[in-house]
Amino acid sequence: MTTETLASTVSAVPILDLRDVEKQYGPVRALKPLTLSFMPGEVHAIVGENGAGKSTLIKVLTGVVKKTSGTMFWRGTEVSLENPADAIAIGINAVHQEVVLCPHLTVAANIFLGDEVLKGGLLRKKEMITRAQAILNDIGFDIPADVQLGSLTIGQQQLVATARASVRGTKFLIFDEPTAYLTRQEADQLFKLIRRLKADGVTIVYISHRMEEVFELADRVSVLRDGNFVGTRNIDETNNAELVTLMINRSLEQIYHKEKVAFGSEVLSTRALTGTGFADIDLTVRQGEIVGLYGLIGAGRSEFALSLFGRNPSTSGEIKWHGKPIAIRDVRTAIDLGIALAPESRRDQGLNLNLPISLNINLPVYDTLQRGLTLNHRGEIDRAEKQIRDLAIKTPSRRSLASSLSGGNQQKIVIGKWLNHGAELFIFDEPTVGVDVGTKAEIYRLFGALLKRGAAIIVISSYLPEVYELADTLHVFRSGKQVGTHTYREKTEEEILALAIGV
Repeated sequence: MTTETLASTVSAVPILDLRDVEKQYGPVRALKPLTLSFMPGEVHAIVGENGAGKSTLIKVLTGVVKKTSGTMFWRGTEVSLENPADAIAIGINAVHQEVVLCPHLTVAANIFLGDEVLKGGLLRKKEMITRAQAILNDIGFDIPADVQLGSLTIGQQQLVATARASVRGTKFLIFDEPTAYLTRQEADQLFKLIRRLKADGVTIVYISHRMEEVFELADRVSVLRDGNFVGTRNIDETNNAELVTLMINRSLEQIYHKEKVAFGSEVLSTRALTGTGFADIDLTVRQGEIVGLYGLIGAGRSEFALSLFGRNPSTSGEIKWHGKPIAIRDVRTAIDLGIALAPESRRDQGLNLNLPISLNINLPVYDTLQRGLTLNHRGEIDRAEKQIRDLAIKTPSRRSLASSLSGGNQQKIVIGKWLNHGAELFIFDEPTVGVDVGTKAEIYRLFGALLKRGAAIIVISSYLPEVYELADTLHVFRSGKQVGTHTYREKTEEEILALAIGV
C-alpha cells in the first residue's frame, strides 16, 4: 500500500477500532490503555518483545479474555466480545503458532470442523474431502485432504489451520508467528494467500519476530513494549533499526553483538564424514569459535549435527576429538566426551516441560549427585541455583515448571544443564526460533560467555542474518553436501543464499 493509498484508507471507517482498551490480571496490567485502528484490506503488523502485550492483545481481539476497560468498535458499532464464538460470528479468526486442531482427524475433517457436511444426519466424508481438496488447491497449498492431520509436518498443519480460518467468512484474520515452522516453500505459499486475502478486502494482523517478513508484507506496523502502545508507522516510512529501537530501547548493533575471543586449540574436526542425509563433510571447530551451518530445510545440517551427538551415527569418514580419532556410536559417548546438543525443538526434545527447572538443569548429572541410594539434595539445589543465577534465568523459583517460562528462558535451561555437565562443544540447532529480538540478544551474549570459558559452538540456522553475523566460519549446505566454506563476512548474504539455493 502506497502512502497516498494509505492516507485515503485512513479516512474510511476502520473495520476494528480500539479506544483505551486495557487488560489487567489482578494487579498486573498486561495491556495498558491502547488506542489503535485497523483498516479494511490492510496488512497490519504488530511487533514487540515477549511480554510486550501481543499475546494479551490477540486474546482480547478473539474473545478468549475480556478486556478490563475501554471500548471496541466493529465497523463503527460498539461490540463486546464475551467469548471466541462472538469474535468468529462477526468475522474475527486467528491462526496460532501452536496448531490447535485435531491430529487424529483428516485434513478435510479439520477444515470443516464445526461446519461438517451432513445429509440425513450422516457425515458426508467423501464430499468433505472433495470440497476440502478444492479449497486447498485453490489457495495454492500442496496438501492432500484425505490424510490424517497428525501425519503432516508442523508447517503443513499450520497451513491447514490457515486454510480453515480463510474459508469461515473471515474478515479479520490474525497470524501469530505463522512461519516459525514453515519451510521456505510453505512460507511462500502462505504469503501468496495473505496477499490474495488482502486483495479480497480481508484485514490481516501479522505478528512476527522476523522483521524481513514485516517489511515484505505489511502496510503499517504498530509497536508494543511492556504492555504499552509505543506507536504506529507506515511501513515505507520506517526501517528495521527504528523498529528495533522502539521495541527494546537498544540499537540493532547491540542485538548482534559479537564477542572477539581468541581461538584456542582444536576441539573437534571431521573429514569426509558421511551418514544418513549428508556426505563428505569437512569441518573444524576450535575453542572460542562459532562455526555456522546454513542451508534450507532438508539441506543435511541437522542430520550432520545429530551424527556428532551420536543420535544417528555416521557411516564413514573420520571424527577427531582434541586431535584423536574417535567413534561416536551413541548419545552417551557424545555426552561423556563433552558434546551438548540444544535441539531445534527445545520444548519436545530439549526439556521436560512438566518438571521443575532444577530437575531439568540437573538431569545430566544426577548420577554424580547420588550417595549410595540417597540423593545429595544440597548439591542438587546449589547446582540449580548457580545456573539460574549465572544465566539470569527469569523465574520466581527453581521449583517452577519449565513450561511456565518464556522461550528464551527455556533455552537458558537447556544451556544450563549442559554447563552443569561441563560440556566443551555446544551444538545449537535453530537457537532463536520463536523468540523476540531482546531474548535473541541475551542468547547471543550467552554464546559470548561460553566462548570466553573456552567452549566451542556450532550454530545451525535457517535464518541467514543470524549465522552471517555470528559465525567465525560459515559452512553452506545444499542437498546433503557442503557447497561452501567462508570466514566471517568473506561473502555477501546474497552470495551465501545463492549457494544454498543453487543458483
